[in-house]
Amino acid sequence: MSKLHVILGSTRPTRAVDRVSSWVAQEAAAHGGFDVEVLDLREWPLPFFSEHMGTIGDMNDPTYSAPIVKAWNQKIREADAYIVVTPEYNHSIPAVLKNAIDSVWISPGFRNKPIAAVGYSAGIGAGIRAVEHLALIAIEAEAVPLRNTVLVPYVNDAFDAEGRPADPAARVSLDILLDDLAWWSSALEQARSIGELTPGRFRLRAALAAATAAAQG
Repeated sequence: MSKLHVILGSTRPTRAVDRVSSWVAQEAAAHGGFDVEVLDLREWPLPFFSEHMGTIGDMNDPTYSAPIVKAWNQKIREADAYIVVTPEYNHSIPAVLKNAIDSVWISPGFRNKPIAAVGYSAGIGAGIRAVEHLALIAIEAEAVPLRNTVLVPYVNDAFDAEGRPADPAARVSLDILLDDLAWWSSALEQARSIGELTPGRFRLRAALAAATAAAQG
């Protein structure tokens, strides 16, 4: 069974993420393919990203600039798959969510693992531009963003008293997302077990250093 982290992408006092994430986490647990853990960024008050090579220490067991940053990297690394539940702020994801992803640095926490998105908004947009931007960020983190997403417009009226979505398209979309996520998680777990390539940026440095040495020799 894949370990799934459901990441809550908003920390605002008046946030709507709780009603969306509660439904997502409940359906993910009922799916049967996941061991689900919810990560609320309110409970992870990460400092603004300022890591550099001097804060890393041992590359095999980085210390980072603060214990919470090290703990966050370790927590992200535990999972096999991720669902990010995010609103849209100014055509993108919230800064607190971007900071949390940026803070997974040097550690291969997201690397070669699937990440899916659930977007929502108070209006008609449903967070779609945040979801699109999240996919680009996920690629740079070397995660595997999934094509199929869940979009929830008019979030304040989107759920009934029992926390179920009124729109059947949301329920069907989440079913599809979870099936895709389970498939990709299984496939990538098998691929990682065979062995992973060294990150490209490290291979590039090594290749350039070797080429420079050869040219000088």
